[in-house]
Amino acid sequence: MFEETTMHDHRKLGRELDLFDTDPLIGAGLPYWLPDGAAVRHTLEEYIRTAERRAGYRHVYSPVLGKRELYEISGHWSHYSDDMFPPMDLGAEQVVLRPSLCPHHAVIYRSRSHSYRELPLRMAELGGMYRFELSGVLGGLTRVRAIQLNDAHIFCTLDQVADEARGALEMIRQAYEALGITAARFRLSLPGPDGKYVAAPEMWQRSTALLTEVLDRSGLPYEEAEGEAAFYGPKIDVQVVDGAGRESTLSTVQVDFHQPEQFDLHYVGADGAKHRPVMVHRSIIGSVERAVAHLIEQHGGAFPAWLAPTQLVILPISEAELPDAAALARRCAELGLRAEIAEPERGSLGARIREARLVPYQAVIGAKEASAGEVALRLRDGRRLDPRPVGEVLTSVAALIDAHSTDLWDATARSS
Repeated sequence: MFEETTMHDHRKLGRELDLFDTDPLIGAGLPYWLPDGAAVRHTLEEYIRTAERRAGYRHVYSPVLGKRELYEISGHWSHYSDDMFPPMDLGAEQVVLRPSLCPHHAVIYRSRSHSYRELPLRMAELGGMYRFELSGVLGGLTRVRAIQLNDAHIFCTLDQVADEARGALEMIRQAYEALGITAARFRLSLPGPDGKYVAAPEMWQRSTALLTEVLDRSGLPYEEAEGEAAFYGPKIDVQVVDGAGRESTLSTVQVDFHQPEQFDLHYVGADGAKHRPVMVHRSIIGSVERAVAHLIEQHGGAFPAWLAPTQLVILPISEAELPDAAALARRCAELGLRAEIAEPERGSLGARIREARLVPYQAVIGAKEASAGEVALRLRDGRRLDPRPVGEVLTSVAALIDAHSTDLWDATARSS
């Protein structure tokens, strides 16, 4: 049973709430998702895909394997191979599990010719990637070996970079508002003195100046952090803090001049000549695993209604109301609401209400409500609404969920 704590640990809660688990037979750092956790993950992924489509992104799929040569061209092999799984021999070739999606997207861009009229070209994917994390640093969903990344790459002209970066920051702001989470700080991540970065001083100067301008014009307070850049370019990192005070990067915006050069990317300009695009890397929620871990800890399992694995629990007071409860469950399913029935055999009404305390909406049906075609709605925050017609309740709940609101009810609604 879920225990209330002042500091939520997603590893503990994730198992208590049947969201995810691990098994040594599958392997360390390779969690599996249980049905409720899969519902949260799927809903989050669909939110991101929808937000990206509305912002003009086109979605692609690319393989989780790639030839070693692909990563030699991109620079990952020389700068990042310690974090990659060893190559696998495949006949005369070697293939590796990808540590990043950007080389695949660069190749997809290169596969077709492009005009300046097509730019900015926004390419997005929720794709798998793999990191060779040592067993000592693995934990829950925050440090895993198989990662589902919300990734996107914008191929654009130099003049378009700043607007695209600002647009990505606005998407991050909107997502955090819908998810009910807060950025702890913004960080401009710069290269450090060691040799793990691409040696191209002019490239670093240009890309850093662009991101600095974006941050300055946005009015967002930020700090510079040496040694935190990607090996190919600086980035804006959006930092979050968990209940134990540990900080991590959830979202990122990066400017990359390196890979367009390495993969010989180009577009045909208005002058009819070939020009090199700039590649803006952008992730709204980072890895799905880390995002869900943070959401579990932020909300203690009481997710925003649109994200909750069970959005509405139906509580018939007696066996006589079970047919009405079943009819309500069917109407919820038709509207795309995730509902379940807590039958009287599971205990008293009070016990069932306590058991469902993390569910946003509790619809109580007694003899009076059943005869009138109504439900008495209880909200997770303790409010009790006057009995009202089933259709009215479902319309209101569905509207709030469709809007990805963190509010449980319209503030002007009647309550008691």
